[in-house]
Amino acid sequence: MQATLIKQIGINARTIAVGALGAALGWSLSLPAALLVGPALAVTLAGLAGLRCAIAAPMMQVCFVVLGMGVGAGFTEQAGGAVLHWPLAFAALALAMPVTMTLCRLLLQRGFGFDRQSAVLASAPGHLSFVLAAAADSGSDLARIAVVQSIRLLALTLIVPFAALAMGYRMGASVLPAGAPMHPVHLVALAVIGVALGLVFRRLRLPAPILLGPMLASMLGHVTGLTPGTLPAWLMIPAFLMMGTLIGTRFSGMQVAQVRAALLAGLAVTLVGGGIAALAAVPVALALGIPAAHVLAGFAPGGLETMIALAAVLGASPGLVAACHIIRLLILSVLIPIALHRAERQTRAA
Repeated sequence: MQATLIKQIGINARTIAVGALGAALGWSLSLPAALLVGPALAVTLAGLAGLRCAIAAPMMQVCFVVLGMGVGAGFTEQAGGAVLHWPLAFAALALAMPVTMTLCRLLLQRGFGFDRQSAVLASAPGHLSFVLAAAADSGSDLARIAVVQSIRLLALTLIVPFAALAMGYRMGASVLPAGAPMHPVHLVALAVIGVALGLVFRRLRLPAPILLGPMLASMLGHVTGLTPGTLPAWLMIPAFLMMGTLIGTRFSGMQVAQVRAALLAGLAVTLVGGGIAALAAVPVALALGIPAAHVLAGFAPGGLETMIALAAVLGASPGLVAACHIIRLLILSVLIPIALHRAERQTRAA
């Protein structure tokens, strides 16, 4: 058992070292959101080259706590000004989700030879754990679905920062907010309250509870003025680096042939889903009077944790982005079973 623990620690340390190298290279090349993009690319390439990459669950949870607090610290009274307009965003999202799933399913079936059930699950713009569990339970092509979904997550992590640049939003390599650092007592208090809220959210089966709990605690602390200031760089830099590294570990253990076979399908699904999200985000952004890149961070079909981290880099309203992604997951919780039931019924009829 001790030997296994030592081995796991070695794998984690090696993975973090690869992520740190990727962050350093990304920073030297002035990539947008270098602390996220650099590690994601470096660890992905290392995993595909045969290096086993992993991040231990406790380290991931600590990372989520820090990111949640950091994102919540950016929530000011002005940032919450869009609250009255959120129903419009949710309505646009509710319309975009079934369109995305239908078009992506048809594309995977007719363009890439997926069976209907596998196409339904591979086309889902999010809810990865639910999708993979459903794939295993339904006997669908689990490996193919996992590769397509992993490519979607990685591609969106890389695409959104560059899309923001193309839309005229200037994003540098740094992801650190400006401002005076928070008092240590406030920092500890928010962490304790945030983790407690996260445990409650976990019992309520909310997505990413250990990120959402600290984010809500930090939001409330900053909106009320009880805990002013930003999180210190010595906490935020490792958290962003860890987040980028975690994204890259999804490809660890996959064969290059596996990825190559599903690469075009994954990219096609990502482009269609991202395109529909952009089409839905632009009119909502115009109606809300905020940058389209901010709404796109909320509508982009990426992982909740990843998109919230990217939203922090963009300076978007964390409340809007988090609410959009939670609503997206709730919508998918209804759409995926309905689409699977229809697929099973049509398969039996055939």
